[in-house]
Amino acid sequence: MTDFFKDIPTITFEGPETTNEFAFRHYDPNEMIMGKPLKDHLRFSAAYWHSFAWPGGDPFGGQTFERPWFGDTMALAKHKADVAFDMFQRLGLPFFCFHDADVRPEGEGFAENTRNLEEMVDYFAEKIAETGVKLLWGTANLFSHRRYMAGAATNPNPEVFAFSAATIKTCMDATIKLGGENYVLWGGREGYETLLNTDLGRERQQAGRMLQMVVDYKHKTGFKGAILIEPKPQEPTKHQYDYDVATVYGFLKEFGLEGEVQVNIEQGHAILAGHSFEHELAMARELGIFGSIDMNRNDYQSGWDTDQFPNNVPEVALAYYEVLRAGGFTTGGTNFDAKLRRQSIDPEDLILAHIGGMDTCAAGFKAAAALFESGALEEQRTARYSGWESELGQILMASNLAEIEALTRENAINPEPRSGRQERLENIVNRFV
Repeated sequence: MTDFFKDIPTITFEGPETTNEFAFRHYDPNEMIMGKPLKDHLRFSAAYWHSFAWPGGDPFGGQTFERPWFGDTMALAKHKADVAFDMFQRLGLPFFCFHDADVRPEGEGFAENTRNLEEMVDYFAEKIAETGVKLLWGTANLFSHRRYMAGAATNPNPEVFAFSAATIKTCMDATIKLGGENYVLWGGREGYETLLNTDLGRERQQAGRMLQMVVDYKHKTGFKGAILIEPKPQEPTKHQYDYDVATVYGFLKEFGLEGEVQVNIEQGHAILAGHSFEHELAMARELGIFGSIDMNRNDYQSGWDTDQFPNNVPEVALAYYEVLRAGGFTTGGTNFDAKLRRQSIDPEDLILAHIGGMDTCAAGFKAAAALFESGALEEQRTARYSGWESELGQILMASNLAEIEALTRENAINPEPRSGRQERLENIVNRFV
């Protein structure tokens, strides 16, 4: 344990009636739900970048956080790791996630970056052995440094492509060495700002080739985890090539990777794409590419990705309902890609934010599980489409337009509208949440 959280106890479950701020009200990790412990359903993870690397700035102001590990030395990077694993243990978080730039100082170039990362990976390995906290996924930060201002894989400069590919390899190596269960690619600047200087076809080919290299390296190394793409529609670039789940799937099909790559879906990104979180989860399930989630929420009155901790149980319940319909997590989990508000500067704010997020997810998941086990929604869904299981439905799917015209004439088909029963369904949901 470190001094940063010295006055904060280990967080335990005390139940819904507790008034203790530093306790879980809904998250009992060992509570059995649908045949397994709640902790194994949710697979919580903390985001290293927001919790320990983010300085508290926004588009209109700079750093508000003053952390004792901020700085560009290896000693400070290791102190940051000490504090991070302290938090993971106090909260009982089983996983964490990181970008390379979150955990190591920026070097003079690729070689120094790699040396710094490898030293931190060795340090993480010791921490993992001591605590039992595991790596949910690793990734490369290919968007923050000025070299990436025109993208990484899609950059018009082939030297940036080379630097990016080499960095991805080192980050995959780090993930594999630490026993990570997934590797994520988030193309933070893989898009364009203006079409006046952009070759869309060339940039798509570069992005596709990079992803093929990643998949090839996965098989070469024997990595058993999933390769995940995280869709995001905008911010910072005007239009990004990984806009939403459906767009990513089209990209995967184009490059023959639909059986190799899944998606890591973030609530905030779904909202920026004009969707709901549950829509993106359902689409990933239907396309067979559901992998993992980044849990957060957006401020619906702001025009950017605010990455707030989740606090809306009904929204979370609908999301986890779709996760359950997808069969639950395998290698994926619930990563809190969420950050404190820039005014929340105290150590306890970081702990309390995670307590609230974990409790919100637990309450939402339990509501989703009860709804799922009741079968109430699925009964209504099955009934709505039951006509397609009839002889007529089977004939229509096997016919052509001329045959269907003749059938419609011969049988005088003249359908009347049927109620979609939306309010009834919403009432069913509200019985559980």
